[in-house]
Order: sequence, then structure tokens, then C-alpha cells
Amino acid sequence: MGTKIRRVSVFGTGVLGAQIAYQVAYSGFEVVAYDIDDAALAAARERFDRLSHTYRAEVHGADDVRTDAALRWLRLTTDLEEAARDADLIIEAIPEVLDLKRSTFARLNELAPASAIFATNSSTLLPSAISDATGRPDRFLALHFANRVWQFNTAEVMGTPETAPAVVEELVQFAAAIGMVPIELHKEKAGYVLNSLLVPLLNSALALAAGGYADVEDVDRTWRIATGAPMGPFQMYDVIGLTTPYNILAYGSEGDRRLAAWVKENYIDKGKLGVATGEGFYTYA
Repeated sequence: MGTKIRRVSVFGTGVLGAQIAYQVAYSGFEVVAYDIDDAALAAARERFDRLSHTYRAEVHGADDVRTDAALRWLRLTTDLEEAARDADLIIEAIPEVLDLKRSTFARLNELAPASAIFATNSSTLLPSAISDATGRPDRFLALHFANRVWQFNTAEVMGTPETAPAVVEELVQFAAAIGMVPIELHKEKAGYVLNSLLVPLLNSALALAAGGYADVEDVDRTWRIATGAPMGPFQMYDVIGLTTPYNILAYGSEGDRRLAAWVKENYIDKGKLGVATGEGFYTYA
């Protein structure tokens, strides 16, 4: 496999956490997926089942044998100690709340083997804001995935000044072993590569629609025609899900907060959260 990592724990089984866990299991690794209660795990089982169907439909070579094997490699638990006990790598994919991430890693440091590598999938927080709480700053870094990991298969690897170079290299090899294209950042950058490019586009699209300058559909149509891109920014929002972008905007500048309020009033409060709920800026079957 090109990596020494064999046992992986994924903390958080939301949309992206579930995708990460399934992709790692699909690639032949032992995976423990942790979440806080039985209701969360029940939702995760449904996500894993849907992912099996999605992989068979969209991923070359994904047949019943391989997708069913992925489910067998996956174990779900609400027991924090069980999830951390034997991990070679722990990937955190919990909500974008700094204090929550710091307290989670502090607890994991007490439970996980000293040899385990800790990684955050945070899309907005710099790993150095979390590093000291992990108790192992030399073995901690960011490993950032894009939504629909089987299709948009980049894995951005970003250490802090304290991360051991060997740990960065191990995560680059691991990312390749699970079918990702490793993108190594040479120093910390909020937004990594992907979101440094994507977020300004998405925010500009929101400003156009929220300001009454153009309809959602016309913003997307303009982007697709003029650039040849397969999706417009609002279609991207629906794939990402509106909750995470809203949370990021809600803690931003005054202008960002106004955009957040518009998204909340017109979409989130109406249950329109994107593809996952069947409706966002567009309606889905």
C-alpha cells in the first residue's frame, strides 16, 4: 500500500466523515467510525448504504463484491476509547468549532497509542490553532478532503511548523493508497489550495443573488457557459450542503454575516440544505 498505516479511525460520520470512512474502507483498510450516539450511527449506516450504491453507479470497477467488502471493513461505535485504542491514524471530521476540536483531540491523546497520527479535516481552521491540544504536535496535521471524495479526489496535506516531516510524508503516502491525489502544502494557509480558490467564487455568487443582481440560475448559467465548468457555484453549494458555508459566513465579516442571514432566511430555515435533503438552491429527485 506504500504506507505503514493499517487501522484508521474516523471521528464524525456526517456527510463528509462518512465519505472518508467509506473510501478508506473501500481501499482495504480497517476502519472504525465514531459518533456521539446511536441515532448518529443509524444515520451513518444509511449513508454507508447509499455510498455503496453510488460507488457501484459511478466508480469504475466498483462491483457488489468490493462495495460489500468495504462495509465489512467498517465498524461503528459510540465508545470513544474503543475507537481510539488501536488506531494508527485518527481523522477528525466533527463540526467546525475550535473548542470542540481541541477538547476532542485532548481526550483522544489520553486514549490513542503514542504512535498514532492525528489529522483534522477542518476546512477553515489552521491546524496550529489545535496543535497544542493534541499533546503530540509533531504527529498532528491537516488532511482535507473535498465533498464527493470518490469523484473530487484531492487530499490536501498541511502540517504546522511542529509537524515532523516524516509524518507529512506518511500522510502523503496514505492519501495515495486510498485513491486520492495528495496535494502537499509547504506551509499553513487558511483555506488550503481548494478553498482559497473556491470560497471567493461561492461568496461572489451569493452576493449577486442576495443583492438582487441576478437569479441563481443565471449566475450558474453564466459560469458554466463562460468557463466550460460542469457546475455553477450554486450547484456546488448544493453538493457541499448549505450548513457548513453558512456556519463559516456567520463568523465572518459584516458582509459575510449579511450573506449568512440571507441563506438562513431563504433556505436553511425552510429545510433547503442541498442535495442531501432533496432541495437547496435547486430541487432534486
